Amino acid sequence: MKNVLLFTLTLLFCLMPMSHQAQSKRKKKKDQKTEVAKPAPKKNNGKIKPYDQVITKDAVTDDGLFKVHKVGEKYFFEIPNVHLGKDMLLVSRIAKLPANLGGGYINAGSKTGERLVAWERFDKKILIKERSYNSVADEELPISISVKSNNYEPTLYAFDIAAFSKDSSAVVVDVTKFYSSDVKAISGLPGRLRTTYKVRNLDGSRSFINSMKSFPQNIEVVQDMTYNASQPPSARSAETISLQMNQSMILLPEEPMQPRFADDRVGWFTFSQVDYGSEKLKADTKTYIRRWRLEPKDPSAYARGELVEPVKPIVYYLDPATPESLRKYIKEGIELWQGPFEQAGFKNAIIAKYPPTKEEDPDFSPEDIRYSVVRYVASETRNAVGPSVSDPRSGEIIESDIIWYHNHLRSYRNRYLLETGAANPSARTLDTPAEEIGEMMKMVIAHEVGHALGLPHNMSASKAYDVESYRNGAFTQEFGIASTIMDYARYNYIAQPGDQNIRFIRQIGPYDNYAINWGYRMIPGASSPEAERNMLDKWIMEKAGDPRYVYGRQSSRFDPTSQTEDIGNDAIKASDYALKNLKYVSENLPQWTSSQTNNYDDLQELYGELLGCYNRYIGHVLSNVGGVEENLITPRQGGIAYKAVPKAKQQESMQWLHKNAFATPTWLVDKTMLQNIDYAGYTERLRRLQSRYVNGLLSFDRLGRLIDHETLDPTNYSALSMMQDLRKGIWSEANVTKNVNVYRRNLQRAYVDRMAYLMTEDMDPRFSSKSFNVSQSDIRALVRGELNTLKRQVAAAGNRGVNLVTKYHYRDIVKRIEDILDPK
Repeated sequence: MKNVLLFTLTLLFCLMPMSHQAQSKRKKKKDQKTEVAKPAPKKNNGKIKPYDQVITKDAVTDDGLFKVHKVGEKYFFEIPNVHLGKDMLLVSRIAKLPANLGGGYINAGSKTGERLVAWERFDKKILIKERSYNSVADEELPISISVKSNNYEPTLYAFDIAAFSKDSSAVVVDVTKFYSSDVKAISGLPGRLRTTYKVRNLDGSRSFINSMKSFPQNIEVVQDMTYNASQPPSARSAETISLQMNQSMILLPEEPMQPRFADDRVGWFTFSQVDYGSEKLKADTKTYIRRWRLEPKDPSAYARGELVEPVKPIVYYLDPATPESLRKYIKEGIELWQGPFEQAGFKNAIIAKYPPTKEEDPDFSPEDIRYSVVRYVASETRNAVGPSVSDPRSGEIIESDIIWYHNHLRSYRNRYLLETGAANPSARTLDTPAEEIGEMMKMVIAHEVGHALGLPHNMSASKAYDVESYRNGAFTQEFGIASTIMDYARYNYIAQPGDQNIRFIRQIGPYDNYAINWGYRMIPGASSPEAERNMLDKWIMEKAGDPRYVYGRQSSRFDPTSQTEDIGNDAIKASDYALKNLKYVSENLPQWTSSQTNNYDDLQELYGELLGCYNRYIGHVLSNVGGVEENLITPRQGGIAYKAVPKAKQQESMQWLHKNAFATPTWLVDKTMLQNIDYAGYTERLRRLQSRYVNGLLSFDRLGRLIDHETLDPTNYSALSMMQDLRKGIWSEANVTKNVNVYRRNLQRAYVDRMAYLMTEDMDPRFSSKSFNVSQSDIRALVRGELNTLKRQVAAAGNRGVNLVTKYHYRDIVKRIEDILDPK
């Protein structure tokens, strides 16, 4: 017992210091624990915060459709609950871009996307949902349930709700990331360009929101987006593509406008819907036109045929940046359309206004969707465009901004000199009279406004007038140079020196009156698109057969009666007059330019554009070969919709081409002019032009059409006949003892290269809607036959008494042909 007690006491004594040490450690840990827990802030973890914690007193707020707040580096939308679920349009445009983006076919102002969207709430998130009216059905029909289920709309972006407004009438979301990251739905770089330029990614450190503004019906956001790219279109060493994008969020009308059915026989910009509620045995595609909403103030007077003002006229404001000297011409160009609208029963339907002063309208901004503006852009781009924004539910045009680039008038001055200078003394100068420049500008503005009203190009309008009419002063003063200003018929290049009282510049024509009436005249009592159809057809049939009211699609590249930049109803006769004038201009060009300026800059620029004129005149005739005339008709009208150009006209065109395109145009090779504008490249310029014509004739498309139309009618011009005619003309020297000059040698090599292309390449379906299997067609048999004939021909020609260069040329051609026919 004594031993046990001693052991116990000893054990307690040993444990005492350890216990004291343990207590000290626990106390220290307790103190440390208290110290750590004291200042720790709580994380939000996605929770909705009080309004004042998100939109702080430092916020800069812009009120409009939504309140837009900038807090530090962040941007917030305060979206009223009443706007959740409403249809809006999200429009993406390029505001600024690098040189040569898209091969130079994309300009500042180009639209890159247009989406119908709605802001919708889901739990603690706000979604931007894309909506579509491409597939529709009456909501009262059972099939409407299936339409919705099988057309589920994508979510473009999801935002956490950051806060609610103080009265809970709106939700607040942080939109910074949406507008500063690479959201494909609103990007200015589609997948095709990303592949072309080897775009790796968006560089977030060099991308940011430039500005954000809110207006009563729209929000405008400007982004600066910079991408890392291995092969950018310009400034390649920087490996960078920078774009400035303009994003518009537009509230659409509560009640959509009644749409109007489109008709192929009258040119309009259109949109289509697939109607699953159709009583036909399939879904019915319905196509409607795009137009402004014009409604008469006095419907009764309008129904009686009186001219009536619209409830809401189309109003264009001039950009405050527009030079004072040009403002009246822009205003006149816009209001030229008042005449056509009167044909539709509306007076003062379209009005141009000078930009208001701050005192007159302190809230005026060209970015406000309530204002359509003719924007004057300080850019070296030579162009003008007339885009518009329309409601995809009805086709109603909501707003339009005409874009005029500062340097565009230089293009018109140059072409005025080149195309009319022979017959028009006032065009023979670099200092074109101000009134004539103003008249040109007025007509360009009118053309672009026509687009903004809904009218596309009508490339058949110039064929409405006989070629000889262009030399008649009285006729040109009354009718201009085409039946519509919407054709690419800019100048009268047919009138000859000595012709009197000629109008050289285009103007509004009879087709413009007809088209505006057809698209805008209200039809009393017609309460649905279907109810309008009989009257719309009646208006077309009243003009059927009159070439002044024919519409020709720009996409009809196979149709020689629907071409760009041509005038007159006979391309051969018109181009004869045009080349005669161009030769006169070429002879006098130094006198009209460098002799006046004492430098060669303008001469060099105009000579390059003179080659462009020559190229167009040749192209107008080339289109006859393998050409098909398109006649937009309905079955009840009778006739043939697609008819091959008569054989005799095609053969005449081939002979014309040999005379004017393939026989060396020595008048274009002016020694004194060329030696003053460049040190080399004289032969290359013509080689490029002539090879273009060879390639155009020997294209898969053209040969395919010739084969097709010979199949339908053996008396039509055949592919074999065309190829034989081409070979005989291009190789005419091989039939006689004649040396071949350098221009012809280049042309002949271009011919052989093209034949090699036809033997080895296939059609690219991306560039032809009528692609076919080349290897199983007649084309390669025809090419092989023609090359064998040519080989024998040039082999014999090389043994005749020609100079050494010609002998070498022929031997080279023989070897090239052997390599094509029997490749190693």
